[in-house]
Order: sequence, then C-alpha cells, then structure tokens
Amino acid sequence: MCPPMTTPPYQPGYPQPGYPQGVSDKSKIVAGILGILLGTFGAGRFYTGHTKIAVLQLVVSLVTCGVGALWGVVDGILILVNGGTDAQGRPLRDS
Repeated sequence: MCPPMTTPPYQPGYPQPGYPQGVSDKSKIVAGILGILLGTFGAGRFYTGHTKIAVLQLVVSLVTCGVGALWGVVDGILILVNGGTDAQGRPLRDS
C-alpha cells in the first residue's frame, strides 16, 4: 500500500512555491531614510528598484510645487515601520 500524497514540509535553503527566493540585498533602513529625506525625488523607490513609482513621485512633486513631497515622507515612514519589498518582490532586509 502506498503512503498518502501530502505536501512535503518546508526545507530551509529551498524556495517555497509562490514565494520569492530569499531576502533582498537592499536595506529597509536606507530605503526609509531616503524616502523621508529625498522623497520629493523618489529616491527611496529608485533605491528599491520601483522605477515607475519613483518617477510618479517625482512628477507629482513637480506638478504640485513640492506639496507632493509628503508622499515620499509618508512612504519612507511606512517602509521603516512595515518594511517593504524590492522590485523582485523580496522583503527588504532589516539592517
């Protein structure tokens, strides 16, 4: 008699199906600080590889004569508090 088919347990070192492999080489502290200090220019998002969002932050800041910089500040704080992901979907490392 054959044993029942089940999902194999998680094995460290092997990527889980549906999840990105590993942790990003980008730091959430650096991304957050860049977002707070240079959010007007989308620096935090450029750093993490989210180029489209970074360009959008820059355009919004230019069109609103700098008021859109609040988006970068809030984005930087959220990255520091909640973490974030890089362009490949991997979570940012803590240090």
